[in-house]
Amino acid sequence: MKKLLNELKEFIFRGNVIDMAVGVIIGSAFSAIINSLVNDIFMPLLSLLTGKINFSSMFIPLDGNDYATLDAAKSVDAATLNYGAFITAVINFLLIAVCIFFFIKLVSRLTSSLLRKQEAEKKPRLCPYCFGELNEKAVRCPHCTSDVSATANQA
Repeated sequence: MKKLLNELKEFIFRGNVIDMAVGVIIGSAFSAIINSLVNDIFMPLLSLLTGKINFSSMFIPLDGNDYATLDAAKSVDAATLNYGAFITAVINFLLIAVCIFFFIKLVSRLTSSLLRKQEAEKKPRLCPYCFGELNEKAVRCPHCTSDVSATANQA
C-alpha cells in the first residue's frame, strides 16, 4: 500500500501532470474571457449587422401548432426543432476560433521575438583574426594569441 501511495505521489508531482493541471485552469479562465468577448461584444454587433435577428429564438414546432416564442412552446412542453440555437452555436464556435487564432498568433509573435532576442544575447564573441570563440572578458585570443582588448566592448 505504501509503495502504491509513493507511486501516486510521484505521478502527481511529475512535471507533466502539474503543467497539465495549470493548463486546464488557465484554459478555463481563458474560456470565460473568450465567451464574454463573443457573447457580450461580437454577438450584439452581429445582431446589429443582421437587423437585430435573434437566432436563438428561431424554432419549428413539431406538434403542428403555432407559437409566438420558443418560451411559449416550451411552457406547454411542445417538441421543437431549435435550429436557431444551432446557428448561434456555430457562430459562437467560429467567433471563438477567430479569437483563439489571433491570440495564438500574438503569443507566437511575442515568443519568436523573445527567442530572437535570447539568440542575439547568446551570440559568442569571436576573435577578429582567427575567428576563435572568446570569453567576453578576454584581452588576448587563446587560439592565436592576438591582442583583442580593443574588441572587448564590441560584440
